[in-house]
Amino acid sequence: MLEVQVTDTVTINVDGELAQVPKGVNVIEAMRVVGKEKEIPHYCYHPKLSVVGNCRMCLVEVGNPMRDRQTGEAILDENGIQKIGWAPKPVIACATNVSEGMHVRTNTPSLVDCRNGVTEFLLINHPLDCPICDQAGECRLQEFSAEHGRGYSRFKEEKNVKPKRTRLGPRVTLDDERCILCSRCVRFSQEVAKDDVLGFVDRGTYSTLTCYPGKELSNNYSLNTVDICPVGALTSTDFRFKMRVWFLKRTHSICTESSVGSNTEIWSREGKIYRITPRRNDAVNDTWMTDSGRGLFKEFESEDRLKSYSVDQVAKSLDDAIAATRALLESGSVGVIGSAHSSLEEQYLLHKIVKHTGASYEMIQHIGEGDGLLMSEDRTPNLRGALITGLINELPETQLGQLKGAIESGQIKTLLVFNEDLEQLGMDLSKLKESVQVIYFGSSKNSTSEQAKVVFPSLSVFEKEGTFVNQNFILQKFKQAILPPMGLMSDCGVLKAILNELDKESNAVAMATVDELWGEISENVELLKSVRWSEIPEEGLALDAEAFANMNFVETENLKYKPKLVSETI
Repeated sequence: MLEVQVTDTVTINVDGELAQVPKGVNVIEAMRVVGKEKEIPHYCYHPKLSVVGNCRMCLVEVGNPMRDRQTGEAILDENGIQKIGWAPKPVIACATNVSEGMHVRTNTPSLVDCRNGVTEFLLINHPLDCPICDQAGECRLQEFSAEHGRGYSRFKEEKNVKPKRTRLGPRVTLDDERCILCSRCVRFSQEVAKDDVLGFVDRGTYSTLTCYPGKELSNNYSLNTVDICPVGALTSTDFRFKMRVWFLKRTHSICTESSVGSNTEIWSREGKIYRITPRRNDAVNDTWMTDSGRGLFKEFESEDRLKSYSVDQVAKSLDDAIAATRALLESGSVGVIGSAHSSLEEQYLLHKIVKHTGASYEMIQHIGEGDGLLMSEDRTPNLRGALITGLINELPETQLGQLKGAIESGQIKTLLVFNEDLEQLGMDLSKLKESVQVIYFGSSKNSTSEQAKVVFPSLSVFEKEGTFVNQNFILQKFKQAILPPMGLMSDCGVLKAILNELDKESNAVAMATVDELWGEISENVELLKSVRWSEIPEEGLALDAEAFANMNFVETENLKYKPKLVSETI
């Protein structure tokens, strides 16, 4: 289980109750440890960004045990209890770190009045358009106004008019009237994305968020500013006005764009995905993800999506496709091209088919340019899963090796292909049409699927469940968010059926669910001994990868994402 052991703690007094909290954290994070009912309202503070303290919403009263300055002895009251020296004014919780014996008050009448005042100032020029605001349902200003506001306005003058529907970049739209100047977006651009493009102009109530002259918010992490915006000022141009968030179902998943394996949430309704947002995992992606990874679901909504099984380019039933596959695999001279986009479960079953048929096997490595943050050079989510299941024993090449020569020389008669286009791998399909029978697994049409003898439509990561192993050998599971096209079975189900057809007497794989398959995987895969699907934590499971320490993976140390330790941010 991925966690940082926090050994140093201090005892503090919160509203008259003692609590153990990590040493050195600020009061906001300390209250999260104490309990959610003690949450301190805040806007500008974010646990992954620097502290600026400009919203003044997180005011608390703090005091420390009093000691004599000369002797160091405790100063006691008439009852023999050590006196507490309270600060003369409230302090901001985000910039105040806890210490041993500290006393904290979070809900006194003066604090309530302070929060009411801050809220009143924030709402002076804020438009009262919650019913049409995209942030409704997840707006901190809306929530805290209800909890800490006066419930009425004393403001009689006209509100300042600010720019609306301002294009900050290709994916982000600004409604500046809603901006409360928390500067989260500015700090994210400077500190995380390393693209210093946002800032404030003008003064007082006329302050406006904008891009520097000649620049725009166009980096591949721009939508993270929308995620961390506490109000409806920054909105996703793509998701804007499409769906209310309380109608959407949230499903935990993993980004398949690269081997980083960013944790995500899929927001869907009635079989349709509306957006993808990052999910916090301090050991993998903190709370961020790439913009390009958010749009991967659109690839599976295209007209090129494969939606039916076929034999000889004619739609057939699953049973017919499996029968044709069995005949081809039993004919001998089999080659298999696997995929690092397949889940660990699919790779395990494919390995069993390779061993049963004695097939020649290769996998292709897909490499792109890394960005040093959350986009690795390895553009597949599960290359390490193939190592763990034994499907490959060494780092694959970026093009076909010996298998290509065997195919072209006629040694391979049947070729099982997973999510690869042979034409893009340098194969001349016109020459192979008569000599090689292709069995194709894939989600979209391509030159290989159009020439394949048998076609099995694959499901997307959003339509199935399973696990990936990321670049740091962290086993992470993803869950099914939406239903697949009608009539389609998961790749695990198809591979299981093919195995059982090849070996009917021994019933090669007797499983109905991923959890049942893991009962077999945990027995046969060395690095996964005693691991159960249902017991894999949401933050992932770190595997012992010492056996692969000498493998020359494409990532180098400066390309791997280095998240902050939990102890630094809790």
